[in-house]
Amino acid sequence: MTSIMCSCVLSRLHLNFLNINVFCLFSPFIHMNNTFKTSLCVPFVLQYIKAFYNKTWIERYGEPISAETVTLLWSVTVSIFSIGGLFGALSATLIIKVLGRKGTLLLNNSFAVIAAVLLSLGEMSRSFEMLIIGRLIMGVDSGIALSALPMYLGEISPKHFRGMIGQFNSILICLGVFTGQVLGMPELLGQESTWIYLFSFLALPAMLQLCVLPFLPESPRYLLMERRDEAGAEKAFQRFLGKKDVSQELEEVHMEARAQDKLHTVSVLQLLKSPAVRWQLITVIITMACYQLCGLNAIWYYTNGILREAGFTESILPYITLSTGAIETLAAIISGLVIERIGRKPLLIFGFFSMAVFFSLLTVFLNFQDRVSWMPYLSYVCILAVIASFCSGPGGIPFILTGELFEQSYRPAAFMIAGTVNWLSNFAVGLLFPFIQETLQSFSFLVFVAVCILGSIYLYVVLPETKNKTFMDISQSFAKINKMPIPSPGQEMEERSKADRESYLDPFQI
Repeated sequence: MTSIMCSCVLSRLHLNFLNINVFCLFSPFIHMNNTFKTSLCVPFVLQYIKAFYNKTWIERYGEPISAETVTLLWSVTVSIFSIGGLFGALSATLIIKVLGRKGTLLLNNSFAVIAAVLLSLGEMSRSFEMLIIGRLIMGVDSGIALSALPMYLGEISPKHFRGMIGQFNSILICLGVFTGQVLGMPELLGQESTWIYLFSFLALPAMLQLCVLPFLPESPRYLLMERRDEAGAEKAFQRFLGKKDVSQELEEVHMEARAQDKLHTVSVLQLLKSPAVRWQLITVIITMACYQLCGLNAIWYYTNGILREAGFTESILPYITLSTGAIETLAAIISGLVIERIGRKPLLIFGFFSMAVFFSLLTVFLNFQDRVSWMPYLSYVCILAVIASFCSGPGGIPFILTGELFEQSYRPAAFMIAGTVNWLSNFAVGLLFPFIQETLQSFSFLVFVAVCILGSIYLYVVLPETKNKTFMDISQSFAKINKMPIPSPGQEMEERSKADRESYLDPFQI
């Protein structure tokens, strides 16, 4: 159903070949968050995994596992996903440099298949270590995907549709969560005899991508600016855009190449030292940190408890929590439909500010929950509102911005830094929130209120709007704050003529 909708919308935009690409490239995100959120969204699976740990421990050592040990094993199982994601983000730049965007995505599917095999065979092999290693490898897959995939989609998308196509990232992450919730129902795979088969679904999107992606072109910007293959870039543009005349798109890439002082891919250290992209880098770091530290993951700690307080029985809790996945998906779809009309900046600020408002209301409602019988229902409404606010902007736009704020030579290093901040922040939330919650109790959400408000203020003051702008236009938007000179039209023509002469004398330099 999702692929048909994508195809219909994009064909109207004359992106005839891109409709296949959007679905097949984003499909890894359907399985990526299934593993990450299963333990939080599907309580039946959680109890079966812990029971498996206990059973395996008894078979090995002849005695039941202690509560402290099972908590430790479960904590490692959950947190090692973030460690794998960090490894993936750190290695993505090198792999992209060697294999390109498309080659990296192809290679990355092997990690998903290996992880699916380890996770699916863990119970049969009586090895909880296989589950832990599978989670680690799945984290590596996710870390690489969150770097290579937004980069690739940002480079192949026309500027007028770059945000909408980029938001499919968020849409299918949310759809992945919802799919995991549905498959984890007791009537499907949420049973003691079938829970292990849930992990087998991780391999299906990877196999689909392995079958289709080889027939899709490489990023034309990568081909032209890094491989210096103009003929290949022209063919790629023609296939992606569904038209023969792509001279305007090629000229846009040539102009971007002439405007850059560095045509080779810069290292992370060079990016950190460069004054020309200082505020772009600060903006991406702050936005990505707010993406993880805004408190969405902490919401899952409270959802089931609030529903119990509202009087819902344990047997129907899984069905009620399906509403969280549905709201996530709906909000992400609406955001994708309006992002090119409203813009990235308003959606980001609206999302973070709305989260701050609803976190504040949730704090009030939680403190009165024991005194007023209907207060838990308001608390749950606030939880749904927080989730919707997150998916309306902060859930997907940070990855779009990372690709938009940097020109070609800086982009791989920028994604590596953004990915590192993302996974370290994710790990920090998982590590610190239980202590924050124990200390502050229901007031713990005020920490996230502060993060969301500060993030909104920074974005309002610093971030320029990027919709319908070329990568070069976006870079020039930061020239003033970076204290870099903005070239006049005469200077641009002179630099263009000089670059053309150098290109004529040296065919290996653009």
